[in-house]
Amino acid sequence: MKQTAAQKWNTSDLPDLTGRTVIVTGANSGLGFCTSKALAAHGAKVTMAVRNLDKGHQAADKIRATAPGAQVELARLDLADLASVRAFAQSWSAANSQGLDLLINNAGIMAIPKRATADGFEMQIGTNHLGHFVLTGLLLPALVAVPNSRVVTVASQAHRMGQINFDDLMGEKHYRQWRAYGQSKLANLLFTAELQRRIDQAHLSILALAAHPGFASTNLQSVGPSMRGSTIEAKLTSLSGNIMSQSAAMGALPTLFAATAPGLAGDTYIGPDGFMETRGYPKIVGRSKAALNAADARRLWQVSEQLTGVSYPFD
Repeated sequence: MKQTAAQKWNTSDLPDLTGRTVIVTGANSGLGFCTSKALAAHGAKVTMAVRNLDKGHQAADKIRATAPGAQVELARLDLADLASVRAFAQSWSAANSQGLDLLINNAGIMAIPKRATADGFEMQIGTNHLGHFVLTGLLLPALVAVPNSRVVTVASQAHRMGQINFDDLMGEKHYRQWRAYGQSKLANLLFTAELQRRIDQAHLSILALAAHPGFASTNLQSVGPSMRGSTIEAKLTSLSGNIMSQSAAMGALPTLFAATAPGLAGDTYIGPDGFMETRGYPKIVGRSKAALNAADARRLWQVSEQLTGVSYPFD
């Protein structure tokens, strides 16, 4: 998909999404907010799945102010607590019998000190991968109900430094914050690949795709330093981000492209077209050799089922 300077895809290229139902995780700020705003402005009914409802209400009000008539609603979702994931999926499915057109697995955390989820998982693999694994599985019937529905999972260039350590998935023997982050982002791509393989095997019309934002200016970068109590590191991270990064709105474009562009094949990966994929407009991009390991993808799926107790209906 070659693009000229005059053909750079942006939000003006989004189709009319009237009648489409969408869920965006981590929707109250950053990439999730920009993604929700763009989809709602083009007619989609967007559920903003957020951990903090107060911040969620503020975000939803901003969207309504810029796009009068936008259909946005809030629901609480804490991906670090599988009970919360189950409650969200059950409540949403009961209220939306027509099904789900688009699930955007956007929420994530990056390079934080070692923490555990409510279920005892290492926080980064637990939130970035296992929480979304469970959410997608529980919402699969709603996705099946809508022809040509899509699941878009937000990964990262950090997947290139990732390795799935099946012998120490939770970092109990040795924890390094960036290694754990890279592992969780690699897991996002392996999950997407294996999900599409199983979808194809079941002869379903769902598309599983992935996207990454490049280096986008969001609050994600400052969370880790803040949790470590490093004020100087947090300020330096924020300063370097403001100088080197692109806006969250630009960072959301690959996700929006993966979510709506026609003609994409399953397991397509979208990122920015600029230098080293750090910034720019959406294009199809490659991934690391580890992200193409089909055996690891199948094994990770099986381990994820065992850890969470969730098996997908088409299994």
